[in-house]
Amino acid sequence: MMKELLQKKLSDSAAARWTALLAVSFTMMCGYFFTDVMSPLEPMLTSNDVNGLGWTSDEYGFFSGAYGYFNVFLLLLFFGGIILDKFGIRFTGLASTLLMFGGALIKWWAVSNTFDGSVTLPFGIGTYHTQVLWASLGFAIYGAGCEIAGITVTKIIAKWFTGHELALAMGFQVALARIGTACALALALPFAKACGGVHAAVGLGAALLCISVVAFLVYCVMDKKEDASAEAVQTEPEEGFKFSDLKMLISNRGFWYMATLCLMFYAGVFPFLKFATKLMVFKYGVDENMAGLIPAMLPSGTICLTPLFGYVYDKFGKGATLMIIGSALLTIVHIIFVLPITSYIVAIAAMIALGVAFGLVPSAMWPSVPKIIPMKLLGSAYAMIFYIQNIGLALVPVWIGKVNQANTLANGSIDYTETMTIFAAFGAIAVIISLLLFFENKKKGYGLEEPNIQ
Repeated sequence: MMKELLQKKLSDSAAARWTALLAVSFTMMCGYFFTDVMSPLEPMLTSNDVNGLGWTSDEYGFFSGAYGYFNVFLLLLFFGGIILDKFGIRFTGLASTLLMFGGALIKWWAVSNTFDGSVTLPFGIGTYHTQVLWASLGFAIYGAGCEIAGITVTKIIAKWFTGHELALAMGFQVALARIGTACALALALPFAKACGGVHAAVGLGAALLCISVVAFLVYCVMDKKEDASAEAVQTEPEEGFKFSDLKMLISNRGFWYMATLCLMFYAGVFPFLKFATKLMVFKYGVDENMAGLIPAMLPSGTICLTPLFGYVYDKFGKGATLMIIGSALLTIVHIIFVLPITSYIVAIAAMIALGVAFGLVPSAMWPSVPKIIPMKLLGSAYAMIFYIQNIGLALVPVWIGKVNQANTLANGSIDYTETMTIFAAFGAIAVIISLLLFFENKKKGYGLEEPNIQ
């Protein structure tokens, strides 16, 4: 009996692989809470009252984009993918979670203290308060860790669930991540007001990240056992990673369609969420204390929908089709936000629809990558996709912050017409790219329209 047990990998046990998934998903849930904890706080950040920090819209945009600065301009995310493929999941995952926690502490320290003076950045970027720059530094360090953790977790799921409900498992991870986002959007503002300021909400996020490090350590123990059990039953050694293999990745047209789709789709979602609370206040007349609840509907919807769509992909296929539908829905929603309609009921309906789109595309996109790219290059592939995604996450908030600053009216309100037109354009490009991916799949036979469970 014992010998029979030894002939099975740990991941062959449903209880074991779902426990491992829960551990890493919890880590990312805490991460996404911290990522979005400042989004509903924009009214406080730009306020000059006793709990406000007196930032401008431009400064808030610069800070929001800081998440991706190191990933994009220092190529940390790209190198993180190579480190993942060379040194493995446990090393990379633990290093990235510690980086997240360290960056979070710097950001918390920055918003907890007052600083004198300002700094003018080169290349005409702008002049920003010292506090903004320190907070941005912490957020940039955190962002590097969070994105490397993201590609690590994605590879973890592909490792443990190969042939075992891959899309459902990835959908479950995304769902838990969205719980973190939803909690941040809904709770951060009332928590900050109740506890004395922005620093309280950021401190809560940092505390959760500390717990998430412990959760990943639990996974590391399980992963070590998984590797031992896999080695015991493996008949043929796997071919290792070689730098020359990267040519295979770079020359794959399907991969580039997937990466570009990721850039455009997420540019239309995550940066939008950074500014959505104020949009609800100024365009739809929602009370400031309640405004964060409407954007929170977006991730709330995906909590159930992403695993559901993942199951649909596993069972029935149609991954490329799901991405087309989700991209089209994203475009329609942002066009609705452009229209001169000021009813908050319309805003709620549009946000729910955006949540559906946000469930459709990720549930199909992330499980599709292993169909295009071999396992030994999966870390590098996800890293490059995340890197390209981070170009949007870094630059779009800065762009939107400057657009909002330019469209700020004399009474302090903001005209969001230009802003939402930009987001609608991202959606339209995503539709075009998803169609190109659909036809490339037909040509190359990646199997994106085929079910994962035969």
